[in-house]
Amino acid sequence: MRRARFTGAGAALPAQVVANAAIEDRLGVEHGWIERTGIRERRVLAAGESLVDLAERATRDALAAAGIAAPDLDAIVVATASSAYRFPSLGCLLHERLGLAHAPAFDVAAACAGFPYALAVADQGIRAGDYTRVAVVGADCLSAFVDPADRATAPLFGDGAGAVVLEVDADARPEARGILACRLRALGAMWPILTAPIAASTADGGQPGWMHMDGPAVFRVAVEHLVDLTREVLAAAGATPEDVALFVPHQANLRIIRMMLQLLRIDESRAYVNLSRYGNTSAASIPIALTEAVRDARLAAGDLVVLNAVGGGITAGAVVARW
Repeated sequence: MRRARFTGAGAALPAQVVANAAIEDRLGVEHGWIERTGIRERRVLAAGESLVDLAERATRDALAAAGIAAPDLDAIVVATASSAYRFPSLGCLLHERLGLAHAPAFDVAAACAGFPYALAVADQGIRAGDYTRVAVVGADCLSAFVDPADRATAPLFGDGAGAVVLEVDADARPEARGILACRLRALGAMWPILTAPIAASTADGGQPGWMHMDGPAVFRVAVEHLVDLTREVLAAAGATPEDVALFVPHQANLRIIRMMLQLLRIDESRAYVNLSRYGNTSAASIPIALTEAVRDARLAAGDLVVLNAVGGGITAGAVVARW
């Protein structure tokens, strides 16, 4: 049996920090209003920085942790909803930065659930025997897509990138390390509750492509499907919530995370949350949190870890792996 095993993780964030107070002053709300989401500050790209800069730094960080060089990669899969180009993909831009020759590189668009989607794609490629080593990257800069005057979205989003290296492991034992199960779903009929349209040409009188979010509806859908999908993926892996050493959820909103944990009967001490420092970094949030969890010694070899997310689409994904 071929399994995709995590061998390295890395992250990169912009230097520019935007604290809640600056946004609260702009929105005309009292100080402390944003913190109920669990967010205290976020990182935002500054002039001269680009998303591919962050993606490159995160990927090189993950490669160093894995102890391999960029030319050793067989493929690059990037989860993003905010590439600067319709084409080329962010994956191809990263491919050029890393100096690769012919390895395939492409993007997966599933908004905040993009990283579990990208992991599932890479996992299937490794299981099928097509790839031996794959870089899976989550990178987004959704701060550029929020209306600065919109109270529903302006406080939530930050920019960042995270990456992991997956390598094949042929150990067939039940206790072998690697991805044990992935589950993905989409709820296309619910797309209007979270959207970010492509901006029309300003020459034609078009408006900026600001994000729109029905916050209460997104909250309900996110909690329901995070819980349901987590139970489903654990059952597929032959595990229960009690078997899991660490949960690394998408960092969207502290209230969503807490409600999910409560319904799964999981103590908050078994979840890694860094939302307060970075806000919602969309597809980057899970790999950034995973990288920090590894560096904080929250995961040891053989531990079970669950990664899960819900995003625009509506999309949802969950992955369970033995670290």
